[in-house]
Amino acid sequence: MQKTKTVVNPYLPLWEYVPDAEPHVFEGRLYVFGSHDKKDGTTFCEEDYVGWSAPIEDLSDWRYEGVIYRKTQDPLNRNGEHALYAPDVAQGPDGRYYLYYGLDFTSIISVAVSDSPVGPYEFHGHVSYADGSYPQGSRMFDPAILCEESGNYLYYGFCPTWRFPGMETTPFPGAMMVELENDMHTIKTEPICVADGAESVRNTAFKEHPFFEASSIRNFNGIYYFVYSSIQSHELCYATSDSPKGPFEYRGVIISNGDVGYRGNTVPVNYMGNNHGGIERIKDQYYIFYHRHTHGTQFSRQGCAEKISISEDGWIPQVEITSCGLNDGPLPAGIPYSSCILCHLTGPVQKEVGMVGEEGHSNELPENAPYITEEAGEQRESHEYHYVKNLCEGAVWGCKYMDFDTVISSQLTLTLRGAAGSIDICISSPENTVAVLEMAEADAWTKHTVKIPKTSGAQALYLVFHNREKDGAIDFAEFFLE
Repeated sequence: MQKTKTVVNPYLPLWEYVPDAEPHVFEGRLYVFGSHDKKDGTTFCEEDYVGWSAPIEDLSDWRYEGVIYRKTQDPLNRNGEHALYAPDVAQGPDGRYYLYYGLDFTSIISVAVSDSPVGPYEFHGHVSYADGSYPQGSRMFDPAILCEESGNYLYYGFCPTWRFPGMETTPFPGAMMVELENDMHTIKTEPICVADGAESVRNTAFKEHPFFEASSIRNFNGIYYFVYSSIQSHELCYATSDSPKGPFEYRGVIISNGDVGYRGNTVPVNYMGNNHGGIERIKDQYYIFYHRHTHGTQFSRQGCAEKISISEDGWIPQVEITSCGLNDGPLPAGIPYSSCILCHLTGPVQKEVGMVGEEGHSNELPENAPYITEEAGEQRESHEYHYVKNLCEGAVWGCKYMDFDTVISSQLTLTLRGAAGSIDICISSPENTVAVLEMAEADAWTKHTVKIPKTSGAQALYLVFHNREKDGAIDFAEFFLE
């Protein structure tokens, strides 16, 4: 795969916040369709839908397609008071492209249509029965759409273990599926449950990872993959079937945005929150798309992706979160990288950031937790505009993986500001210190350089901060390994 530049996670520019991504390849280009958050957002999905695409031959060459659909285009939302939640897109039987979405707190799925994957999309209708009524017995939420010769299949559902205001009596059986007529909005079958939620899971394989939200559907080589976010929220699980109607068999976890469960790991390597994404085959390689959280909240999410492998029987082993993402391999030296590509980011105390209103969770990070953020200004591409903030005593931050075979001078330069202290430079694990960088207190961004021993191969690079005064913190903007 040719590249014009190195690809990293997140794969879109650092100023862009497109979570809940559904990746689709149409006519030789990869398109991602997702929600649209704000930096420093105060709730989910505050913006209109935007389009991004890249040629499948060069996944570093992303193109902004502009706004593809506005929230006020839906007749139920002319004043824009409802947010556009996670969408999906499919090419319908007539060759046009259909965008499915839900407006927040409406329990109605809408559809828009366009002659192009990137729009502009025009409102097409609300998904309903021929008489205009809507399915009962579950919440219509987070649509996923599959169109093939056998029919048009729409999946949806929302199954929390708590009740939002206005949902006190709403049943939450699990992920549901209905078939659509070729007009792409009229329901032709009664809903069936394809994945059990926490309140109806019974003694099935879904019991430990029941369906919560984030339906996604694919057909690869005759196996149907239903991807969803479990009640654990931070993980994307999957189930398979030989039919789009199921029954679907729970198979496992594909990814956690805190790496929980990966190789038995029980401690998050980043602060966690909800997750949503899908699988796509790009040429001969499969990828899982997911999102991470920034700004210390759940409301400024960015899209990431990782390579996955699929066995002949459909099994997908869980993969780790990395800084490489869509790159063909580890990141080469000799290029300055923003600190915001770091995939390991922990403070002395790790705590999950849960959905607002969920019992036992908070949307607030501990005071000593580091997080990715950005400063006000117009320098969108500047590494000093986007940075990691609040690295306190004992904070660990890391990049997986760097290609140490491309290192020439074995010199690492870090751009930092803040309290005086020292930084352990570690290779392979946070416990394997190979060099120590001493830094004086500095209010302005300052470059610090340290020599490290020669090593080889693809290795994780970790940095650990020690504060001389045991209080205060540092910010980290950029690193350069040469």
